[in-house]
Amino acid sequence: MADYIYLLENQLSPAQRTALSSIHDVLRSKGLTLFLTGGAVRDLTVGARVRDLDVTVQGNPLKLKKELEKAGAQIDGEREESQTLYLWFPGGIRVELSAASTVTFSKPGKPVYKPASILDDLRNRDFTANAMAISLNEGSYGLLMDPMNGVADIENRELRLISNYGFIEDPVRLLRGTRLGTRLGWQFEERTAQRYKTAKEEGYISALSPFWQGYELEQIAHEEEPLRALRALEAEGWMKHLFPAWGAAKVNSSALNEMQVRNGQLHELGILSDVAATQFPLLVAKLQPKDVNVLKKKFPRQGFVKRVDSLEARTRDFQNRFTAKEMAAPSATWKLVHATDPELVLSLYVNGKGAAIQNKFKGLLTEWPTAKQRIPYQLMQEMRITPDLPIYDELVDKLFFELMDNKLSTPEEMKAYLEPFSPPAPPPPITLRRPRKVKEGKTARARKKAAAAAETDAEPMSLPNEAGDVPVGSAPERDGGEPKPATKKPSKEKVAPAPAPAKKAAAPAKAAAPAKKAAAPAAKKAAPAKAAPAKKAVPAKKAAASAKKAVAKKAAPAKKAVPKKVVAKKAPAKKQPAKKAAPVKKAAPVKKAAAKKPAPKKPAKRR
Repeated sequence: MADYIYLLENQLSPAQRTALSSIHDVLRSKGLTLFLTGGAVRDLTVGARVRDLDVTVQGNPLKLKKELEKAGAQIDGEREESQTLYLWFPGGIRVELSAASTVTFSKPGKPVYKPASILDDLRNRDFTANAMAISLNEGSYGLLMDPMNGVADIENRELRLISNYGFIEDPVRLLRGTRLGTRLGWQFEERTAQRYKTAKEEGYISALSPFWQGYELEQIAHEEEPLRALRALEAEGWMKHLFPAWGAAKVNSSALNEMQVRNGQLHELGILSDVAATQFPLLVAKLQPKDVNVLKKKFPRQGFVKRVDSLEARTRDFQNRFTAKEMAAPSATWKLVHATDPELVLSLYVNGKGAAIQNKFKGLLTEWPTAKQRIPYQLMQEMRITPDLPIYDELVDKLFFELMDNKLSTPEEMKAYLEPFSPPAPPPPITLRRPRKVKEGKTARARKKAAAAAETDAEPMSLPNEAGDVPVGSAPERDGGEPKPATKKPSKEKVAPAPAPAKKAAAPAKAAAPAKKAAAPAAKKAAPAKAAPAKKAVPAKKAAASAKKAVAKKAAPAKKAVPKKVVAKKAPAKKQPAKKAAPVKKAAPVKKAAAKKPAPKKPAKRR
């Protein structure tokens, strides 16, 4: 379904989509459902260019002629028996609008039509490849209906009869099969080929009705390669039953080939013409005038005959406008050509005489289109002229015409031309979001915690002495009192520097004079002060050992909480050397030195 929606929107020409839209609006206003059927669906599936449109409606389209004419359609002909209208829309779009019906045959070539559903209509068609439909209605737009599995035969490039008696009931299928096989390059399916051979031998073509004779003759004129189709029909012997006076020998083949080449050149510019009216005079160029008139009267689309007869006069009128002074500028000629019926453009290109006309067509086909390559898309991007602007497409067209007329040649001129269309620069973006706080990683947080714990471990936690003026290691401490905390924070104190004062204090253990020097640093630094008196005693080795144990205990709980560092554990280690140092009487001067700076008072404020 989605694939056929894409094909409807992209493979049909703009003029064909406009024609379908006009028909859709008229029929839906009357509450009728419509479907794209027949050769149009086959060509969409194959990927070929859609030549004409077959539309089937569940209702009678003959009652809608006035509404269709108001919508822009020109009625070329009608067939009341099958309730069919032959329409022509601007741009050379041919439409066959018919009612959905079933067909029965009382005799060969004598059909009887009855209204039916779309599926019954498809089951009564000629070949499976033509028995497909695409819905054009709301809710099911693009839905493919293929009750006879025509897609499989399209993939196999085969023409298969739906009914085993198809060639007997309606002999026009013999002609249609030959014409389609020649155009598409397909073959008959095996059983269909056998039935075709039998019908040809039995002469079923004799039952062909006059209407279908004229219909198939007109279809030759609408073929893209009519000479090839004419030769195939002539080779099969069908032209003797259609129109014996007409054959490949009556065609101006050289002029026809030249017309096809020029038509292909116009296709490159997007000018898609219905070549039938232009090539028909070439197809009957060597036919007698009276035979041409008889042939025209057989065509079911008499509107097509009128366009053929009036083509020469309409081409002269277009030639006068094409060569007027107002069309001197290339852009003016370009606009005129694309606004005119492609049928007239092709006719003038094929039949126009004079160097002025041919030079203009040469510029139209070769020189003027190169102006598109000089459109400064990069400069437009720098000037903020982007495709999302409402005027972008219109501006590109204007720029294309200015370049075509050589009015803009330098980058400065282009920039000056584009400046009025350049939108103002957008204001700088305003950031309303607050800057996000940078989160610390796990390793950074771990380092901070470790540093805080190390500082806490390095700080000695000691209780104040009962006598504020008694230094550490004095009598109150020996009597069981607790030492006071240090006066300053040992911020730079580490575990390793502890043995350094021990060496200095160990030497003067025999003399009492250096004791004052050892006491002074004891007041300033708490941790060495505790170890100093212990090393003045005789058992200095034991005091050093106890000091090392105390230091080891401090380093162990570095990562633990502060309350676990109980001072009571340190006191017993210092009491043992204190008892042994009792006989030393030279420690008295330490009291005088310590009395000058009572250390314990400042840590009391911290508590």
